[in-house]
Amino acid sequence: MSEVRTLIVDDSSVMRKIVERSLRLAGLDPLVVYEAGSGSEGLEVLKAQQVDLILSDINMPSMDGLEFLRQVRAQNLAPGVPVVMITTESSMECVQQAIQAGAQSY
Repeated sequence: MSEVRTLIVDDSSVMRKIVERSLRLAGLDPLVVYEAGSGSEGLEVLKAQQVDLILSDINMPSMDGLEFLRQVRAQNLAPGVPVVMITTESSMECVQQAIQAGAQSY
């Protein structure tokens, strides 16, 4: 299996490590992980690296996950790359906003 290049965007470094560990336990290995602590950091990573999967929190300072996703799509930084929102936010409005912005899953 070829390596899966994944960007994990979350303001909590602990959550980024938990997500990475979960991916490895799910069998996504070999796995290359890029990390970002905010949406704006995530955009910078995508300008420098190609990825196969993006996992993003929604509630973050500086640039939240929804705006990050909108910018990824608007700037065409990761065409065709699935984006999954990982968050404790559960309101139907937030889910709909994420899907409308281009998330594949929530």
